Amino acid sequence: MSQRTTAKERRSGLAHDEKRPGERWRAPCACDPAGSRGRLYAEPASPTRSPFQRDRDRILHSNAFRRLKHKTQVFIHHEGDHFRTRLTHTLEVAQIARSIARPLGLDEDLCEAISLGHDLGHPPFGHAGERALDEALRLYGGFDHNAQSLRVVTMLERRYPLFDGLNLTWETLEGLVKHNGPLTDADGTPIGTYAGKALPFAIRAYVERQDLELHHPANVEAQVAAIADDIAYDTHDIDDGLRAGLLSIADLEDAPLSGPILADIVQDYPGLDHARLVHELVRRLITAMIEDVITETRRRLAAMPEPSAEAVRSQTRPVVAFSGETANLEVVLKRFLFENLYRSDAVMRPVKLAEAVISDLYGAFFDDPSLLPDEWQSQVDPAEPPELARHIADYIAGMTDRFALSEHRRLFDATPDLG
Repeated sequence: MSQRTTAKERRSGLAHDEKRPGERWRAPCACDPAGSRGRLYAEPASPTRSPFQRDRDRILHSNAFRRLKHKTQVFIHHEGDHFRTRLTHTLEVAQIARSIARPLGLDEDLCEAISLGHDLGHPPFGHAGERALDEALRLYGGFDHNAQSLRVVTMLERRYPLFDGLNLTWETLEGLVKHNGPLTDADGTPIGTYAGKALPFAIRAYVERQDLELHHPANVEAQVAAIADDIAYDTHDIDDGLRAGLLSIADLEDAPLSGPILADIVQDYPGLDHARLVHELVRRLITAMIEDVITETRRRLAAMPEPSAEAVRSQTRPVVAFSGETANLEVVLKRFLFENLYRSDAVMRPVKLAEAVISDLYGAFFDDPSLLPDEWQSQVDPAEPPELARHIADYIAGMTDRFALSEHRRLFDATPDLG
């Protein structure tokens, strides 16, 4: 190949040794599907798909994934057709993750699999349902949606003749469990979210069967999925907050990250109508955050003596991250959203009612397991309270918002109006 850069390449900004958009290649730090640590249950290889592609497809076709369509993100599902649900949020996370992964040369299929699976364990009504189940199970180890996602893909999905769960690769399971960082120190003591308490039951039980190396950071693709989740939350919750009338453009003019972008849009398009202004703000904000992550991640990888998938797992900090300035501004933006959106009366009122619905359902099923569907009654021994508690949590966590309300109406004389 000629070492001379052509005029056409110079005009397009592509030198001879640069990769063209859409071209696939693999960075040294990426997980190689050909070198996967495999599945808990051995299966023949697919002649047409990599192991990570198969993981993505299995998640996409699961019952738990379809149910995300009717699970709350921030706003209860019936408040409007255009608000995000847990499903649309998940798809947006996957898209952002791929946008980060491709220019870094990472495995996009693994990024997508982890992104699509990261919220499978969420109960109805989002974090409100999670809090209610955690409180209900306080004597039996609590409830954690991240651990429940692992329980879904390793046990609760029953689709295959020879095993329960989806039998995902080690790398995908590692990513689902550790995408927010390691769970223990080298001695096995819980850290981070779980510091000062025991690890969730589902995680403790599974790692007895397959070691997910909870003391190491997750693979680089999982780290991409985690930061894509943050970007999706920050930007799309702004969009939904504006749509709900709980945020205004004036509020965002002084907010971190969004303020300078708004000023640029107004300068570029004076008099732009509100709807287009909001879409342009969200689009530019997503782009700016993605580009910042790509730049900072490249810098961190370049500083590693020999970047590899295993070297990433040995680092003391994430290799996928915002730059220092953007990280600080993103923390302030999250605080702004908590104060002005998530803790607003319009959001908190249905949240409290939703928590009561979940608490009522759990109490009713625990006091009288015969209220469970026949197939669920046959799978548990009511004389074993810890087993019964987790079994009921599995049943409730798999519900959609509307099915939880339907079950509440079946069992109780009065069901709260969440509208």
